[in-house]
Amino acid sequence: MAVLVGIVVLGLAWFATGFRVVQQYERGVVFRLGRVRGRVRQPGPALLIPLVDRMRKVNVQVITMPVPAQEGITRDNVSVRVDAVVYFRVVDPVLATVDVQNYSFAMSQVAQTSLRSIIGKSELDDLLSGRENLHRGLELMLESPAVGWGVHIDRVEIKDVALPDSMKRSMARQAEADRERRARIITADGEFQAAAKLSQAAAMMDDTPSAMQLRLLQTVVEVAAEKNSTLVLPFPVELLRFFEGATPRGARAAADGAAAGPTAAAGPGAEAEPGTPAGPEPAPELAAPAAVPVLPPPRPEHAPRAD
Repeated sequence: MAVLVGIVVLGLAWFATGFRVVQQYERGVVFRLGRVRGRVRQPGPALLIPLVDRMRKVNVQVITMPVPAQEGITRDNVSVRVDAVVYFRVVDPVLATVDVQNYSFAMSQVAQTSLRSIIGKSELDDLLSGRENLHRGLELMLESPAVGWGVHIDRVEIKDVALPDSMKRSMARQAEADRERRARIITADGEFQAAAKLSQAAAMMDDTPSAMQLRLLQTVVEVAAEKNSTLVLPFPVELLRFFEGATPRGARAAADGAAAGPTAAAGPGAEAEPGTPAGPEPAPELAAPAAVPVLPPPRPEHAPRAD
């Protein structure tokens, strides 16, 4: 009876020593006397031979590995600092266990060297705006060594591109100049369109003179609508030219001579007396009044006549 109990105890101890549990996100690689078994243990319970079998669990989840920032010089001679992130997972646990010592460290090193290589082959504009092609290039560069390690690259993303301060200032000035150029082009285009519309409006008003008068009255109404104490009434230059053309030449010459007469009589050096108050200057366009002769006073009849 004691022997039977001992056998049962040894069996339970053997079972407990060789019993393993593989999680859902893991796969088990069994080594029997140092040689890999061909069958990979799936999730669930796994029974091993104590002291003979040894199982190594491999995580098959997607691993997110950040790539440290790498400094490099682009093809257009700009110094940049770029970091990235790599998403990968193990698809062959046997290769990931046997063919590479530490697949995570190996992937990290390959990602850093590939990132430096892609920086040297690219231009600054590609790093800033055309990253899709760079992502595909990095993925292809990482895929070739990863296949032999039983690793599948899901995706590669460039996280940040750090530029020198001088380059940032230069890009800011370039962007400001470009915005100013576009603003000037838009303003010039607006002026061109406005000039074209004004030309068409002038042609239409030239064909219909009453339209100009209506437009003038409308402008006066708009100005008078505000709370202004002064009303500015524009006087058309064409009306002045009409009056000038309607006036005879002889009348204009006589008016000009009458206006210049008082100025010539006074002389350039004439000055007013000290006691005389200075009156308002006559308007240059008004003619001076004609001189009235001074008559002597009438002599009384009884006064003796002087000889």
